[in-house]
Amino acid sequence: MSNTQSKNKFIRLLNYSGNYKYLSILGMILSALSAICLLIPFIYIWDVVNALLAAAPNFSQAQNLETYAFNAFAFAIAGIVLNFFGLMGTHLSAFKNEKNMKDAAINHLLKLPLGYFSNHTSGGIRKVIDFSTSKTETFLAHQLFDLTGAIITPIAFIILLFSFDWLLGLICLIPIILCFIFMYPMFSAESQNIMVQYQTYLEKMNGEAVEYVRGIPVTKAFQQSVYSFKNFIDAIRNYAKFSANYSLSTQLPMTAFTVSINGFFALLIPAGILLAGSVVDKKFLADFMFYIIFTPICAVMMNKIMTVSQDWMLASHALEGIEEILNEKPLVEAVNPQKPKNHSIEFEGVYFDYEKTSGDEHILNDVNLKINENETVALVGPSGGGKTTIASLIPRFWDVDEGSIKVGEVDVRDISTKDLMENISFVFQNTTLFKDSIYNNVAIGRKGASREDVKKALSLAQCDDIIEELPDGIDTVIGTEGTYLSGGQQQRIALARAILKDAPIIILDEATALADPENEYMIQKAISQITMDKTVIMIAHRLSTVKNVDRIYVVENGRIVEEGNHSSLVEDEGLYSRMWDEFNQSIQWKVKSEVA
Repeated sequence: MSNTQSKNKFIRLLNYSGNYKYLSILGMILSALSAICLLIPFIYIWDVVNALLAAAPNFSQAQNLETYAFNAFAFAIAGIVLNFFGLMGTHLSAFKNEKNMKDAAINHLLKLPLGYFSNHTSGGIRKVIDFSTSKTETFLAHQLFDLTGAIITPIAFIILLFSFDWLLGLICLIPIILCFIFMYPMFSAESQNIMVQYQTYLEKMNGEAVEYVRGIPVTKAFQQSVYSFKNFIDAIRNYAKFSANYSLSTQLPMTAFTVSINGFFALLIPAGILLAGSVVDKKFLADFMFYIIFTPICAVMMNKIMTVSQDWMLASHALEGIEEILNEKPLVEAVNPQKPKNHSIEFEGVYFDYEKTSGDEHILNDVNLKINENETVALVGPSGGGKTTIASLIPRFWDVDEGSIKVGEVDVRDISTKDLMENISFVFQNTTLFKDSIYNNVAIGRKGASREDVKKALSLAQCDDIIEELPDGIDTVIGTEGTYLSGGQQQRIALARAILKDAPIIILDEATALADPENEYMIQKAISQITMDKTVIMIAHRLSTVKNVDRIYVVENGRIVEEGNHSSLVEDEGLYSRMWDEFNQSIQWKVKSEVA
């Protein structure tokens, strides 16, 4: 069992506060004391009623009224003060908890293989971290404090109920018992599962709403209605259906709970009239008035218990989201890391699946290939064949299931992550640029790079025309004041980052796929700079871009089915030859219009 699952869920949550958790415990104690202090004034109110009835009808002669009033006031102030300091303690602990939880999640994310981020969107990860920590912070800061008071108050409440008149106390206990009976289903495992389902439907609807907003330009361009976004409509309908069904299913128990929580007077007043009989007993009248004044507290108390239970379900679900990240296994670092002897790459009998299966077929099946130092090779083949997977295994986005991958004659698992990353640069089809200046986006490629180094890298990446058009040159912040770059321009900025890093191994995954002809030409010029005297792996569908590489590997269904240079592969009349013919036909294809 993992560390995050070995303890009670509440203790696991509280442990994120570190030593500040003792402030939470102190806050809970102060909450209990506050709850007791806030109940004591009702006793003094009973004393006041007794004193007045004893002096009736000469109420001005009632004894000790000032003392009772002062004591009631003093305990009320003490309860408020204790409440304040208790909330201070739980808030400080909750803030520390939120910070530590975010730190733990983010620090663990830094240790995870890059493949994790291929399967989890940045928006999804951010939502888990932000949503989870905010929900747990709210619970620890407010609901935990209320929970302690809500537990202590019923105990003190029941003691007081039987302290004055046991029969009236027993009558007042009936609505409380009914409340707990009707509340019980809300604490059950089934109710928790419903809350999880609700959050799932809500998150699905919110996610689809974001996609819908992003797709509005396409909708308007093609004059499609909202119903073209079927996933969004389905998400709304599913959420509405689930919420409506759940609301209807809770209609009866919630109505019963509300009636019972406000049902004290319905039982107490008729009972008081019957028990009083024809003789007016001053003590009974005082007790009866005490219960009339005191019992409304129960409604507040029971509502707090129900609210806390719901918020704990949300906090519990949020904690599971954080722990799901923390339970992801990071890459196993080499115990005795070795340095690559050169910059060659070799696959030996590699098998790999993203998810472990028992079948004979895998994403990669017995892949064997050798790339010599300073050699440029291309991976080509049908979509979904495994080209990107092969390239992604070299920098350990994932680890292989069988076989080995060597860089510089050393298994990548025996090279430290730092050394491995320093030796490899990536340029992907989908480029990620930060909402920051061009300078900072490029400078991230090499720690300590000077401004001149960044400018040189941008120039080598054919970005001079981009920089000239920007209002603040390389200091222009992308995404502000209407400053946006096309896909091809972003790709050139990414190439500048790779040029600045100057790693000996370069992986280019469809680097020109999203570029227009002009940008493609500039990108090709930039690639010629980045790949000079490097070991290069190119993944491409445009076969014209790989004609002149040293060797081409043809990948199909997770296997290397052909290898050789362009000329030899065309002559072999295999898969590559057919792909080359289809490529030539596609670039010669023209739209023709026939005149009727």
